[in-house]
Amino acid sequence: MTWKFADDIPIYLQIINILKTDIVAGKYHSGDKLPAVRDLAMELGVNPNTVQKAFAELERQGLVQSERTSGRYVSIDEKDIEELRSDISGSYIAEMFANLRKMGMDDQMIKDAVNKWEEKQ
Repeated sequence: MTWKFADDIPIYLQIINILKTDIVAGKYHSGDKLPAVRDLAMELGVNPNTVQKAFAELERQGLVQSERTSGRYVSIDEKDIEELRSDISGSYIAEMFANLRKMGMDDQMIKDAVNKWEEKQ
């Protein structure tokens, strides 16, 4: 998998967001082991300290837990995953509305555009 990082957002935050998305998308389930820090750092082409910082923040947020000798595991249940999914989707929707408002669209125009887009799918 190739990860592309934006220049304007710290890499560790992007790693956090990608891992959260992977969790809500079902790539990782409650109890699944996450890749080792060094392995993920090598895959991403980043410093292991960057991955460690991302994992530490995920742990602080209660999404993963550390097992001293065996690595990190997803620690949230399905209810919490649904809440996380709702938070992430809400932020995507808010960003979409903000971008379309910058183009001069009001909320009704945006809703109509979304409905029209969905019909074409």
